[in-house]
Formats: sequence, C-alpha cells, structure tokens
Amino acid sequence: MSGFHKPILIACGLLLVGLAVLGMFLPVLPTTPLLLLALACFARSSERLHGWLLSHRAFGPILKHWHETRSMPRSAKIGAVASIVIVGGISVLFFVKGIELQLVVAGILVIPIAIVLSIDTTESLES
Repeated sequence: MSGFHKPILIACGLLLVGLAVLGMFLPVLPTTPLLLLALACFARSSERLHGWLLSHRAFGPILKHWHETRSMPRSAKIGAVASIVIVGGISVLFFVKGIELQLVVAGILVIPIAIVLSIDTTESLES
C-alpha cells in the first residue's frame, strides 16, 4: 500500500474507534461493526494500532471472537439490545418532543436491534 493511503486509513480507523466509543452510550451507533471497520483500517495501515485494538481489554475479546466465529456471544447480544432499548427509550421519552418524531426515532432504533439479532449467536466468547 502506498504511503499516501496509510495516514488516511489510520485517521479513519481512529475516527471509527471514537465513534464506537460514542456508540457505547448512543444506541443508534453500532459499536461492534464500527470497531470491525476500524480493525480493517488498521490491518492495512498500522500493525501497532491493529495489535492495540485486538489486545484492548474491553474491545479485544469480542473482536477476536468475531474474527474466529463470525458470531456474537449471547451475553453481548443481550447487552447490546438492552442498551439500545434502555438508552433509546430514555431518549425517546424524555428528549424527543412530539409523538410523530418519537415514533420515527423508535422506528430507527429497530434497525440496530435487527442487525444485532440477525448475527449468529454463540454461548460465550470461548465457543
């Protein structure tokens, strides 16, 4: 890969990691897919950042699990759906004004829930 593309991929990877961290608190941003995209950027641009993300205490195990099995542990799926419902529900009920807009936002929240539920399930990270 040319030297011109490496800084762009590193910047994209770092941006994606930042968005993934935000996704831990904002139910519309899907954390794991953003981390997987960041991992792909780092795989093509920086061995150090790629290794950092794979060995990260919070993100590493789920990324390694996805890479090996293309599935999510049941506990991760439950946590993801629960956080979308809880944080999204609070947002819809307390911060979105007007029933029409509340219905639109609630409808949008169905998308990440459907994505999480469509991924194969394993019992644990070791599976």
